[in-house]
Amino acid sequence: MRQPVADLPSQADRRFRVSITSETELLEQVLVHTPGAEMEMVLPENRLELLFDDILFLGHAREEHALMCAVFEKIMGESEQGPGAVIQIGTLLRESFDEEAARWAFIEQICSVSEERNLHGFEDDLKKLSPEELYDFVLTGRSALPIRMHPLPNLIFTRDVAAVVHDQIILSHAATAARTRESVILHVVLKHHPLFAPIRDRIIVLPRGVTFEGGDLLVPAPDCVLVGHSERTSFGGVMSLASALFERTPVEHVVMVDLPKERYCMHLDTVFTFASESECVVFPPIIAEKQRGNVVHYTRSGQPGKFLSEVRSGLRPLLEDVLGRRLTFIPCGGDDPLSQRREQWTDGANLFAVAPGVVIGYERNESTFAALREHGYRVVSSQGFLSYYEESAFRLGDKVAIKLEGNELSRGRGGPRCMTMPLARTSMPS
Repeated sequence: MRQPVADLPSQADRRFRVSITSETELLEQVLVHTPGAEMEMVLPENRLELLFDDILFLGHAREEHALMCAVFEKIMGESEQGPGAVIQIGTLLRESFDEEAARWAFIEQICSVSEERNLHGFEDDLKKLSPEELYDFVLTGRSALPIRMHPLPNLIFTRDVAAVVHDQIILSHAATAARTRESVILHVVLKHHPLFAPIRDRIIVLPRGVTFEGGDLLVPAPDCVLVGHSERTSFGGVMSLASALFERTPVEHVVMVDLPKERYCMHLDTVFTFASESECVVFPPIIAEKQRGNVVHYTRSGQPGKFLSEVRSGLRPLLEDVLGRRLTFIPCGGDDPLSQRREQWTDGANLFAVAPGVVIGYERNESTFAALREHGYRVVSSQGFLSYYEESAFRLGDKVAIKLEGNELSRGRGGPRCMTMPLARTSMPS
């Protein structure tokens, strides 16, 4: 049934802020990274170490990523003042490097965390690099110095470098050496780029020794957070995260989903995402109707650093209890088990909600889009969506599922949600 058309909030005077209390409210600002020269440093002999199953064709990957960003900008609208709707993390890093203190802080941090040998021995030489030279070194690992570091092709997956809950930014603790430098990048940007000056007292740094990546965190409601205990986020990371959220935010419920510690479901958002407030796209073999003991509900205990826990048998009944609303689970890949497994591998469950009931995913996942169509979504191509709204502003009406041409991007093993780190979402007018 057609939904009433809603005027989107004006974005003409957009101001920078950090605020996430929902997975599906209208996206206001989002952090991305369009792949660059670092992607061409992925080789047959180092691709597995760099967490890539294949080698991407950069030109097409950039075009597909730009198309995704264009869809975001059309839905979010233009801004006459302040930062844009789509913010490039590479731009923030390069601008931060104009400050000597930011360059030196970055160099000192990577010298302390990098596995590359003898990096400390070149610390003074690295500090002599120009902002442009250091920026290229950070992303590609190349420099005129007799040292090399691995490139950062995974920076395209900005979701994992941090997570925002309410007005707090939780920095990631990468589980693999290939992604350690990404956490340092965001840490330096947050500490030195003037855009983040107003929120520098709202950064959560988890303890050493735990791992956490942003793809394992979802915010279905202001008082509830979902966290995956996965290949990339340790149990200690979940506990530290829950403790920080209970201490620094209004969150009352932290729900942990225990996942297989395998690459095909490396994060929670590879098997479970929200399409609207009451609809979720799920991978049935893992997010089943009745699970046994892999969902744990944590609540406050009244004592700092301690909380109550309850093991539950299924994610949906627990979420419906906590959220106070019925949920519809839409199967990634439809009802066919073969399609479910094939399309989960190509990120069919990794949909990204740009607005309530407006989602984007890879077009190759045909059975997933067919399932969305059965649940009332109008399915359109990204090019068709942009052409239709070429001379008019987007207005929220019918539920829309947008198919992104992702033949190259999907080979990187991450979907639209993986490639986006929302900084702020806006509540729709009632």
